[in-house]
Amino acid sequence: MEWGDDIYKAIKEAGVGQVAYVPDAGHKRLINACIDDNDIKAVSLTTEEEGIALSAGAWLGGEKCVMLMQSSGVGNCINMLSLIETCRFPFCAFVTMRGQWHEFNPWQMPMGTTTKQALQTAGCLVDEVEDPSDVGAKAAATIHKAFVGQQSSVLLLSQRMVPIKTFGK
Repeated sequence: MEWGDDIYKAIKEAGVGQVAYVPDAGHKRLINACIDDNDIKAVSLTTEEEGIALSAGAWLGGEKCVMLMQSSGVGNCINMLSLIETCRFPFCAFVTMRGQWHEFNPWQMPMGTTTKQALQTAGCLVDEVEDPSDVGAKAAATIHKAFVGQQSSVLLLSQRMVPIKTFGK
């Protein structure tokens, strides 16, 4: 999962000061890099919708915030996503997908198969990546759309790029 290094590099180059996350195995490498970086405030959330409010507060305070979450967390954010449009602040998120290729957990399927549509309906610009070699360029473009274009911008990271998960074994 070296693609996390590419997102980290894009975050650093864009001058992002805060990274909000809910612990996620797919983002583990990236989360750890942000925690280890003294120039980034890595904020562990108890639920994903807190990240929307944190992003708004960061922007009002003069900082850029990026959010890391899993596709199931997008479902938790649906109501809070309206805050972005109403208050007109940039939002940037990187979402590891579930409910796609090689999914073992049926509970992940409903949100995993509707994540893109849900985000688009909420007004987010959504891009997807399946090839790890494309992550760096797409991450930089996602951050650019958010903070230069003043948009709500999300990059979906295909389940093919994260380790296959199982219950136990």
